[in-house]
Amino acid sequence: MKILLAIDSFKGCLTSAEAEAAAMQGLQEALPDAQLVAVPASDGGEGMVDAFVAATGGQHIPVRTHDALMRHVEANYGLLPDGTAVVEVAQACGLARLTAEERRPLLATSYGVGEIIATAVERGCRHFVVGLGGTATSDAGLGMLRALVDRLAPHGTLDDVLRGLLSQCVFTLACDVTNPLCGPQGAAAVFGPQKGATPDMVAQLDRRAAHFARIAARHFGHDCSTRPGAGAAGGLGYAFMQCLGARAESGARLLLRLARFDTMLRGADVVVTGEGSSDAQTLMGKFPQEVLAVCQQQGVPVWLVAGRVADTDKLTAAGFAQVACINPPGLPLAEAMRPDVAKAHLAATVRRLAEGHQRQLGQKSKI
Repeated sequence: MKILLAIDSFKGCLTSAEAEAAAMQGLQEALPDAQLVAVPASDGGEGMVDAFVAATGGQHIPVRTHDALMRHVEANYGLLPDGTAVVEVAQACGLARLTAEERRPLLATSYGVGEIIATAVERGCRHFVVGLGGTATSDAGLGMLRALVDRLAPHGTLDDVLRGLLSQCVFTLACDVTNPLCGPQGAAAVFGPQKGATPDMVAQLDRRAAHFARIAARHFGHDCSTRPGAGAAGGLGYAFMQCLGARAESGARLLLRLARFDTMLRGADVVVTGEGSSDAQTLMGKFPQEVLAVCQQQGVPVWLVAGRVADTDKLTAAGFAQVACINPPGLPLAEAMRPDVAKAHLAATVRRLAEGHQRQLGQKSKI
């Protein structure tokens, strides 16, 4: 029996690799003779560089940059065998780099993202995959653009940068967010509060982004502020689209294609996928849904496991063969979020699913 594991991170609890290792333990206990294959997982957010590097045999390139408060931090980008640079914006201006008390959405800057890109450009990279998500910023990418000018045209303007080395660059945004830049569904309104923005701050951030968009539209002769994904990563999506000609693509779909997931599926009996929380939103392009879409083309059943499950009927109707919550009812969230608890529950859940699958196979063989 061949089983593939393609499990996204359980945010704030387990990385993709940790979740897959736990699931693999459960499978080995139930099916010791099974062939188990782990697939790197990411939808463009947390852990994207690691997933893309693992999927393609690339390498990590260390780089010194700045966080959202302009403090020096160590980060890295991925360099794939074909020369593509994979940049995870949260490595620079990620919300996870700040404590709750340090969140300052009016001051937080994406400057460090521009530094990482400039470093990769200076080293010869011309194709970029940029993972948007998990930022502490709502600056519409102004900080990133400033850094690109400072590094690539220190005595010039943004136009000088865009006519120079960046004119040779192609940017693909790995993004599962469809929000526009401004308005009730925009970057500030939807994502600002989790970054520490009060209602007054949200209004100020939205006005600032709208002002930038009006100026940029007049300057470039086009307006990307209403495009799906423009509001991703505090408006970084907009800056990439408006100024750098970027196009957005599902991060999960992009990774699965680069990993040649469809080829890995050949001969597979089951695929185990999962994420921290699964509900109807999972079907809006999240990693498990993209896994399911590929598996359905080859008729391979998919088991979905998650730390929290809702809308089970919609998930099963979409095609998941099994949908299982790893945690018992009533378990306190703080307990469920402990990595050791999550690993144990994940292993036990997958083991039960595998044992049930074996029993079904045994019953069919007797018929």
